[in-house]
Amino acid sequence: MTTDLNNDQSALAALDGLISHTTTQGIPTLYAPRPGEITAGLFFRVGRADETLATAGITHLVEHLALHRLGLSDLHYNGATANTYTLFHVTGSEDEVVAYLNSVCAALRDLPLARLETEREILRTEAAGRNGGPGSQLPLWRYGAQSYGLTSYNELGTWSLTADQVRHWAETRFTRDNAVLWLTSDHVPPGLDLTLPTGTRYPTPTATSALPATPAYIHGDDGHVVFNAVLPRSTAAAVFADVLGRALFQDLRQEGGYSYSAEADYTPRDADHATLTAYADALPKKQDAVVGGFIDTLARLRAGRIEQSELDSARTKILKMYDTPDLGAASLPSYALSLLLGHRILSPEQHRAELNAVTVADLRDVAREAWSDGLLQVPGRGADWAGFTLAPQYSQSALTGTRHQSLEDDRVTLTIGTEGVSLTTPRGPVTVRYDSCAAMTTRPDGARSLTGRDGFCVSIEPTLYRGVTPERIAAVDASVPPSAVVHMPARDPEQIPQPRKRQTSVEAGGSTRSTWAWTLALWAIGLLAAIWGLLCAVITADESGAANPEWDAVIGVWVMELPLLLVTWKLHRARKRRRG
Repeated sequence: MTTDLNNDQSALAALDGLISHTTTQGIPTLYAPRPGEITAGLFFRVGRADETLATAGITHLVEHLALHRLGLSDLHYNGATANTYTLFHVTGSEDEVVAYLNSVCAALRDLPLARLETEREILRTEAAGRNGGPGSQLPLWRYGAQSYGLTSYNELGTWSLTADQVRHWAETRFTRDNAVLWLTSDHVPPGLDLTLPTGTRYPTPTATSALPATPAYIHGDDGHVVFNAVLPRSTAAAVFADVLGRALFQDLRQEGGYSYSAEADYTPRDADHATLTAYADALPKKQDAVVGGFIDTLARLRAGRIEQSELDSARTKILKMYDTPDLGAASLPSYALSLLLGHRILSPEQHRAELNAVTVADLRDVAREAWSDGLLQVPGRGADWAGFTLAPQYSQSALTGTRHQSLEDDRVTLTIGTEGVSLTTPRGPVTVRYDSCAAMTTRPDGARSLTGRDGFCVSIEPTLYRGVTPERIAAVDASVPPSAVVHMPARDPEQIPQPRKRQTSVEAGGSTRSTWAWTLALWAIGLLAAIWGLLCAVITADESGAANPEWDAVIGVWVMELPLLLVTWKLHRARKRRRG
């Protein structure tokens, strides 16, 4: 199936007079002039959210391989892989831009797969030095180990993707019908050879959910408070993000003095939805104050306590984008991406009209929608008091099967069943079913780590559980879908976990002698308490039968018995603790 180019042309009709559009060897092309060198970008509608956890990194691999042949150059070029798109971009003379685009497309037609292992290692090195940022775990908790949640994970596919898998991905996703080209030029340069396979324009991935209820919260690192919500893409939502950022800055930095950074961002996720993200930092001693102030700001906006001046300031800031010189050329990436994702395309006049129509009531409605869908990451104590529900920390149930006791903690049990695996802990179970396994990593030493599509993970380390035989591992291997398996390299023997070291007889000598001393003391005091207790009983019996019993003497001997009983009990408790 091929792209309906007529639909593309219709969507771009609103831009006539600002941006020119045509097709180049089947690829929709946008162009608008700008003085100086040409900048060009070739978008493909494929990104990390299209992958699975087991193949994560395959799009990034294609991007790296496509750029390899360019080698060292003074040309300003690069590639980028995002959630829903991959971009190859370049700035240079017309001849340089043509040479770059032709080289990229030639490489996509015939990837240099001899470099596959080298590029896989480069990507792993790149990932090792990457800092995900304070909110990097929010996608995992919101979406699970799939779709838009994959950005929270390492690119597992870089360990085991084959040349055939990478080639097939390029042939089906990097096609002319799944691409859009843009150039800052008054014409499409001659000499372009963008020949690519025919294919289809892939829709953006369907969002998944790992949150049974919202608003929800999770615990995060000290020093960071992060909030996000998924909203329908709209002009009002974009304005609200600016209003929220200004409100947080005023409340938490200028007035409260709690934070240095306080801001908000609005980022398109797909054709119809965007992610609103808000952030504030905090010193450890002020974390509770920041969380409280952060939630208070959200509550104020949700209640509609928004000044008209706040709306006007945000609107003015956004409208300034239309004061940009060479507006058509500056807008090319945004319009090209909207065309690629299937989002509506507004002319500057249409967008201005929507901005001017936004009211305070619209912002209040967006605030309420953001709150209802919110996911809050807090340091320290939770946010139950504000109406947030803790995101699931454990699975709803454990599975049945063979039980394997932990060698480190008698309260922890690994269960390997016919439907999946469960880890039973004192606080709750963690379960991964085979039919919903997003990825299982394997090690030659028998270790397995299963991650469910809901984000829960169970690791099987044969050295840490009783009775995990090769036969039990083989049963797991036979049950997990092959497409979810990621083979990892052998570990250094020192990296294979071992149960906590138990003391040898030599190391335990001092402890043993100490335990014997407590035992002797316990027997001595206990024997004395027993003898004295017997004497107390005899005296009590004699006095109770006497004509004139001396109860003062009875009470006296029992008062002397009580300390002996107390010391005996304490010695017993102390000896028990020392023995483990």
